[in-house]
Amino acid sequence: MKFFIDTANLDQIKEAQALGVLDGVTTNPSLMAKEGISGKNNVLKHYVDICNIVTGDVSAEVIATDYDGMIKEGEELSELHDQIVVKLPMTKEGIKACKYFSDRGVKTNVTLVFSAGQALLAAKAGATYVSPFIGRLDDVSTDGLALIEEIRDIYDNYGYDTQILAASVRHTMHIVNCAKIGADVMTGPLSAILGLLKHPLTDIGLAQFLADHAKANQ
Repeated sequence: MKFFIDTANLDQIKEAQALGVLDGVTTNPSLMAKEGISGKNNVLKHYVDICNIVTGDVSAEVIATDYDGMIKEGEELSELHDQIVVKLPMTKEGIKACKYFSDRGVKTNVTLVFSAGQALLAAKAGATYVSPFIGRLDDVSTDGLALIEEIRDIYDNYGYDTQILAASVRHTMHIVNCAKIGADVMTGPLSAILGLLKHPLTDIGLAQFLADHAKANQ
């Protein structure tokens, strides 16, 4: 499973990269705004700054909702850096734009996916990644993990190359369960990734080892 971090915070990206397990980054206008990044030129520069930290794919989201606008923005984003993946919404215009870019060898991430049917359309349009939002489904009392399972079954049935990118990951068990189901990628906060390190028995065991070492060297 690939690990992406979902943020625009450069310090968090650097920390995840230093851990040695980071495969890419996803971000969006909301995350940019959270970091105080505003203005087109500043946003574009920030995407390049992210690409210069990581070695994997960096999803950069279009703002436009019409086809022509998506194409214009997507082309501009894709020209920023060869690691950029154009992030498109799961809409009629977004699927058309996905097909346009996939036909031209530009990587795409179809986002805001909440059903297996939407994921099927994205794969048919040649999406590199499809992003089902499991946390948001959980928020409305729907099983987000069940959606990952449905998409996995469909993609395996027909050999689609589109990678399932489990998005809106909220906590460590989301990551573990997505890995068990067979999601290709997960994207979530740094806290969820670091949470995988933690287990009380590890802490207890390490404390005992250190205590025993101290006694032996008195």
